[in-house]
Amino acid sequence: MGTVRVHSNGWRAESGRDMEWDDGHERTAGIAGLSLPSRIAVAVGVAGVAVAVAVHVSMMFLHVAPSNTISKQHGSAIDDYVYPEFEQNWKFFAPNPLQQNVAVQARAELRGPDGRAVVTPWTDLSAQDGAALRHNLLPSHTQQNELRRAWDFYAGTHDAREQPNGMRGRLAEEYIRRIAVLRLGGERDGRTVERVQVRAVTTAIAPPPWSDEKVDTRPVHRLLGWWPVTTADLPEAKNR
Repeated sequence: MGTVRVHSNGWRAESGRDMEWDDGHERTAGIAGLSLPSRIAVAVGVAGVAVAVAVHVSMMFLHVAPSNTISKQHGSAIDDYVYPEFEQNWKFFAPNPLQQNVAVQARAELRGPDGRAVVTPWTDLSAQDGAALRHNLLPSHTQQNELRRAWDFYAGTHDAREQPNGMRGRLAEEYIRRIAVLRLGGERDGRTVERVQVRAVTTAIAPPPWSDEKVDTRPVHRLLGWWPVTTADLPEAKNR
């Protein structure tokens, strides 16, 4: 037998059964006991959530899946949905994980009151991030991903001649240029930064001793052209 509970407002409930009021009428508990408009509202809400979840899962699957007909046709829409909130740095069925170190470096051309131009040595921006991350229990998202994602963004939107592939390519140039200016500073020793140059040094990771894989570990340089520094490239505090 079920447990019977008598409530102060006049109805009795037995576990596993409908509720019975003192007037002798039974009322169904749960969603089935709601009015028709309420049930329609609940059904519409559940359907909306289900559609939103289906769209999200589909977008994320297409983003991390290998290139296919749908992702080729709707790649721009997929990227607009994923970036930046749902960024994923992995792929389904990846044949080989990344086995190389990429160091992004920058240098500046300075010009002083005498008009003479001076070029600074290369500054390893990736090494700066590595030093900030080392022994840091709570590294920031900027320290971990800003420079790496900026270079990936640039490399994915430019061809072998460093020509941008549309608007995203030009945005990538602005992004990495402004990171370089922010790291190098708008001026040094009283000299204004007139131009910046960025390069990437890629070094393949040597295979373990037990592997018979042959890898060329000599560094490969990708040197970009000089970019003029505009007022818009300076940090906000310097731009006021």
